Amino acid sequence: MAKQSIFGRIAQLAKANINALIDSAEDPKLMLDQMVRDYTNSIADAESAIAETIGNLRLLEDDHREDVEAAREWGNKAIAASRKGDELRAAGDAAGADKFDALAKVALGRQITSENEAKAAEPQIASQTEIVDKLKSGLNAMKDKLGQLASKRDELIARSKTAAAQTQVMDAVKSIDILDPTSEVSRFEEKIRREEARVRGASELAASSLDAQFNELEDIGELTEVDARLAALKAGGSASAIGQ
Repeated sequence: MAKQSIFGRIAQLAKANINALIDSAEDPKLMLDQMVRDYTNSIADAESAIAETIGNLRLLEDDHREDVEAAREWGNKAIAASRKGDELRAAGDAAGADKFDALAKVALGRQITSENEAKAAEPQIASQTEIVDKLKSGLNAMKDKLGQLASKRDELIARSKTAAAQTQVMDAVKSIDILDPTSEVSRFEEKIRREEARVRGASELAASSLDAQFNELEDIGELTEVDARLAALKAGGSASAIGQ
């Protein structure tokens, strides 16, 4: 996986608008579960690629340090050879002096080669260091997003469970609402009210019949008194005296 493609993938995932994705999803929970899996897998891939990139950078840095150290050592060898050549020349040993001057030149050539290699690696090291820093930053952003996704998913699941529980409670309350005309309790209450009304009607009817019977007794009493007065009249008394 190329470093630039890794960086682009990390940047895209890190900038993802979680809320917008949730709003557009038919099943946010399933979508979030899938996103958590995708992010987790992407983070694992990114960590592996970044580790390899960092490893390559460290090798470049190691090679650079070796080149710098080699240049320093070859410089020291060139100085030592040159001094030895000067000593031999001063002692009249021209051949020996030329030999060590030649060795000094060889050491200086090696020094120059090491210095050039070190200088050539420095821009690449600087570029790789910048890329690694960006990859690390992007990876941290991805991990933050993964935490947000996990929190969103857990929150959504909890809210979904709460909503389902509330719905069950409301359905239970509705099923036992005695004011609901379609409920069994309401129909039973209506049946009792009709029975109570029937009993009141029967009571009123019975009371009416009893009153009629007492009225008949009063009528009979009046007729009996009339007969008694008639009998008294026939016996020779006056109507006014009989009434007193």
